[in-house]
This record gives sequence, structure tokens and C-alpha cells, in this order.
Amino acid sequence: MKSCKSAAIAAITVLSVALTATACSGGSGNASGDEPTSSSNGSNPRLPTYTVAKDVKIDSQTLKKAQRAGKLIIGAKNDQPFLGFEEKDGRRSGFDIEIAKMVAASLGFSPDKIEFKTVDTKNREAAISSGQVDLYVGTYTINDERKKKVGFAGPYYRAGADLLVRKNDGTIGGPYSLEGKTVCSVKGSTALREIKKPDYNTTTVETSKYFECVQKLLDKKVDAVTTDDAILMGYAAQRPDKLKVVGNPFTEEPYGIGMNKDDKALREAVTEALEAHDENGDHKRAYAATLGLSGSKYGGAPVVERY
Repeated sequence: MKSCKSAAIAAITVLSVALTATACSGGSGNASGDEPTSSSNGSNPRLPTYTVAKDVKIDSQTLKKAQRAGKLIIGAKNDQPFLGFEEKDGRRSGFDIEIAKMVAASLGFSPDKIEFKTVDTKNREAAISSGQVDLYVGTYTINDERKKKVGFAGPYYRAGADLLVRKNDGTIGGPYSLEGKTVCSVKGSTALREIKKPDYNTTTVETSKYFECVQKLLDKKVDAVTTDDAILMGYAAQRPDKLKVVGNPFTEEPYGIGMNKDDKALREAVTEALEAHDENGDHKRAYAATLGLSGSKYGGAPVVERY
């Protein structure tokens, strides 16, 4: 496959979240109590479909196991609107879910041959290393420490840690205005590790799910929620009358697809799949029909990195 022609790096431009977005609300990630709605109905952009490759032959033990089983097991999040979300009827939606589907198609698996398994942030490395999942696609930041434990293909998106606050709170303009305040994030997240640094002098609260943090914010039990801006945009779009994103990112979070550290053949195949789906426009179309609905502006696919 051709290498990625796009040299653009996707950077979230935080727009106004006071909009009437069609949110993937409800389900296990609903902090608003609203009924779930589809992210691809009405006049919104349609989700693309992906051509399923035939007779895929790759010298990958992970892939061969999946082929024998007749299904590809993909770890994902279930509580992140517009990224990785599970609605009450079990349907999965979001940009990460579409990335998973397009890569699976390139590996020879149609959507009905994908088994999505919810894996929380703190359990990702263990789930990959133990073979509980074949791939992991869930706002998974690539960094050197994680590369010691798992392999990555990507990045397919670049985000940055930001802050979600109550709409009427004008006291928080960035991480350095958190002194004496309480911030919530998820165990094992890079944003939590960052905000715990002495520079910010803030109290932290840790949860297992992001929507739990959002609920604490709505209940005025914490002053802010921190994680990647892409995730926060989704929650703000669910409750534009109650929540807003500060819009001052303070880290860089390149999202990658996690897999077995030693399966280089699979990593190369997934890398090529990401490049191909960027070139044919699938990446852009999937973004428009998912994360783009939160108010996040498309900046092009990042150039994938080989190592």
C-alpha cells in the first residue's frame, strides 16, 4: 500500500460547545439522563462503509488465531460520546469504533465478525498482553513507557489534555488556575498523571469511568474534569447548558491502536490499513459522522510512525 500522503497533523480546535449536537447520549456513559440518540441520523453526515479484504495472509499469530475463531476481538471504551460509546441497545458508535471497523475490514473482518470488549483505561496493557483482545482502539495515547509493554500502530489522531468545567465557572482558564481546586480523572490516564504534578497544586479524585467524573462535576463535587479534549468535547456537547471545555490544551496525546508487543507483522498490516483509509477518504468521512458532530474541527490524519 502507498504511504500516507497527508502530512497534516490533526489538532483539535476547540469551538463553542453551546450547540445542538446530536449526542450519543444514554447508555453506560450518559451523565445527563437523556435518552440515547444515534450519531448518524437526520441530516448528519453518513457513516462510510469499508471494503472487506479477501484471503488475507499475514504472518501474525494474533491474526491467525482470530481467523480460526472467525472473529476479531477489539478492546474499546463505552463511555466516551462521539469516540467510543455503547448505547442502551448495545450498539457501539464513535470515531474510535469507526477506526476499528476500517482496520478490521482491511484484515478481512466485516463488522459482524468484530467482538467489541469494553476495557477500562487502567486495564488496557493487561488485556492486550494476556490476549484478551486482539487490538485495542480507545483514545490510547502512544508513549515510550507503554511501548515497553504493547505495540502501537498510528497515530490516527492527535488530541491534547484539557479541562471540562461548569458553564458558569469563570475562574478556571487552564491548568495553572487549579490551585486549591479539585480535579477528577480516570485511573491510569496520562491526563491524571500530568495534573498530579506539583506545578498545578490541585487535589485529584480518581474514578474508573469518565462519565463518573462528569457526574461529580455536575453535582458540584469536583471543580473540573481533565482528560483529552476530544473526549471532553463529547460530554460538553451532551450538556451545552451546563458544561464547557476551557480550550487550553496542555499536553499532546497521539492516539494509537494497541496490540501484542512482539507481533510486528500485525503492526505493519494495521499501519498500512490506516494509511490506505486516509488516502481513500474513509478517515475524513468517519470523522465527519462521529467526532465532528461534537464541534471538533477536522485537521487531517496524522502521518503514521513506524518503529
